[in-house]
Amino acid sequence: MTNAHVQRAKVLIEALPYIQQFTGKLMVIKYGGSLMMDDETKPLFAQDIVLLKCVGIHPVIVHGGGKEISKWMGKVGKEAVFIDGLRVTDAETMELTEMVLSGKINSEVVSLINQHGGKAVGLSGKDANLFMAKKVESQENKDLGFVGDIEDVDTTLIYTLSDKGYIPIISSVAASRLNETLNMNADHVAEQFAVALGSEKLIYMTDVDGILKDGVLQRKVPLADAKILFDHPDIKGGMRPKLRCAISALEGGVRSVHIINGGKPHSVLLELLTDYGIGTMLSGGQL
Repeated sequence: MTNAHVQRAKVLIEALPYIQQFTGKLMVIKYGGSLMMDDETKPLFAQDIVLLKCVGIHPVIVHGGGKEISKWMGKVGKEAVFIDGLRVTDAETMELTEMVLSGKINSEVVSLINQHGGKAVGLSGKDANLFMAKKVESQENKDLGFVGDIEDVDTTLIYTLSDKGYIPIISSVAASRLNETLNMNADHVAEQFAVALGSEKLIYMTDVDGILKDGVLQRKVPLADAKILFDHPDIKGGMRPKLRCAISALEGGVRSVHIINGGKPHSVLLELLTDYGIGTMLSGGQL
């Protein structure tokens, strides 16, 4: 037996207490960022998700696809316009968005996980009224078109699928009570699902290592510190809405929120099943 074999055994033993702690628990994972465009890391993500399911952890995947939507808008000669970070979505853009999110990206994620031995099922808010949406306006009351915010979540289908061994893959498209198809921010959809499901963890996969303060990665952040940190000048761009969602999720009862770099190989497993982790963990209590 070589040292390499012994080291592999040590890795498995390190993961054991975390597997024991999380077995039977639901975890919501927001899949996004450049990871969705990277053919090298996508299979590693799928392997992570299948392994979690095999050891008794129940992942629920929520995805957006802003970069892919912008790419396809360019192909049809449309320019992406954003107000307050939200994509202005006219009827034509909404049709394209639904095709990209629920048609292209969702089916790709489902196929990828199934290829690696999982049993994934693709969903949107429209399936069994999984979640409903309402139209929103910008902070300056500007019309955003067919842009929505999540209103109600029905967790019945998610529990049923998870209990039967399936992995739900959810796109951030839903219908309003007026039967309008609406596009929503996937970070917020993931947050709302995590709260509704009483999720053990909410994991945001991003293009950065986590929350940085004065250039230093913040590995563990209690909720009280997160609220103060929100006003720090280093919290900018896409990190601000993610931190806002993280705070809201913790206040809603989610035990911890993780912000990790999805571009790192096996980032989900390294964050969840190792002593050190790789990103930022935010907790509702003191750490």
